[in-house]
Amino acid sequence: MTPYSDFFKGKKITLIGLGLLGRGVGDAEFLAECGAEVLATDLKSVEELAPSVEYLKKYPNISYHLGGHRTEDFTNCDMVIKAAGVPLDSPYIKAAKEKGIPIYMTGALFAKFAQEKGVTIVGITGTRGKSTITHMIYHSLVRAGQKAILGGNIRGRSTLAKIAEVEKGDIAVLELDSWQLQGFGDLQISPHIAVFSNLMPDHLNYYPDMHAYFSDKAYIFRNQKKGDSLFVEQGVAQLVAESRPPVASVVPPPIPADWKLIIMGEHNRINASLAAAALRAAGLSEEDIRSGIESFEGVEGRFQFVREVGGVRIINDNNATTPAATLAALASVPLEKTILIMGGSDKGLELGELIGKASRCKEVILLAGTGTDRIASVLPRAMTEGTLEDAVRIARDRAEAGDFLLFSPAFASFGMFKNEYDRNDQFLKIIRAL
Repeated sequence: MTPYSDFFKGKKITLIGLGLLGRGVGDAEFLAECGAEVLATDLKSVEELAPSVEYLKKYPNISYHLGGHRTEDFTNCDMVIKAAGVPLDSPYIKAAKEKGIPIYMTGALFAKFAQEKGVTIVGITGTRGKSTITHMIYHSLVRAGQKAILGGNIRGRSTLAKIAEVEKGDIAVLELDSWQLQGFGDLQISPHIAVFSNLMPDHLNYYPDMHAYFSDKAYIFRNQKKGDSLFVEQGVAQLVAESRPPVASVVPPPIPADWKLIIMGEHNRINASLAAAALRAAGLSEEDIRSGIESFEGVEGRFQFVREVGGVRIINDNNATTPAATLAALASVPLEKTILIMGGSDKGLELGELIGKASRCKEVILLAGTGTDRIASVLPRAMTEGTLEDAVRIARDRAEAGDFLLFSPAFASFGMFKNEYDRNDQFLKIIRAL
């Protein structure tokens, strides 16, 4: 047996958050294979989670309580493993804590066991840019011949299950959102190499204020030790310094002007400077760093150039779920030649600057949603469409050669789509069928 399988073997584990995106399913499968007795509980119904349950039916040591939670499932177990986004004031988590039941998160458990194996952990957080920086670092490491593992907030993959793959000397590159970093705080660990890209208003429908949001993000560095590295973007440097990190933060210099990136936008050159700093700390040569960063083609849904149709460049920025994220995209295109598709579910964020920039676009087409309701009346030229397909069709009809068709929602995906991945997949399917 291994230390990590011993940790789970024979334990009664309540897993809160099974879901359909693969991470929860992968966690349940891994725990079952370690010999745990797993109870998976989720607010979604049996019918909604049928594909997940069907996949896991081969494990007799997994049971379910779906369509709601029961307090007794959280007080009659050896540990609770919670998914990202479980409410801060969850009565079920509170009940477990009152009974002295330990609460874990899988990304942090992976980091704990990987560190014990001698794996270097590179962690990346920030409101925007963390996905691009994470994938840029991973791409560069692999291109340079370094064995690397990609994990954290990665679609459809259980990070915890990857613990069986890693060995001493490997590098694990983890994209860490504020929720996952709660688990790092609970275990009092931080990555060896930490990157903090920026902090913008987001998730204020979850956190009571920006201070609480930052406090979770700060676990990326709070428990670092002598010899670790912390790289931050200039805009967050003072805030990080005021929180007195155990390792001095460093704002890396810009990448040289002659480095030619495939991915567009000045914000991506800033992302590249943070990635380059982390790669230097990981031991890569300057030649390998430049080669990796210059050859990086981007991440799906993050200001991703998809294709050109009739001279119109189509950009998928689906993962822009805040006004600040869409503003970053608009800063990278000529507004007078940009047809913007945006809209969705409201997060309660400030919209004034976004409205000002969007009003200067050639055209704005809105997707229905509670966030859209807040801006439709002040964007009189914009029209609201009930389907993404209709929005793309109208945008395509109005675009001329030399224009940009930019899909950058600025809002969450709830309502019209199952989740942001569904929204991304629908957009790409429509564009590729043009």
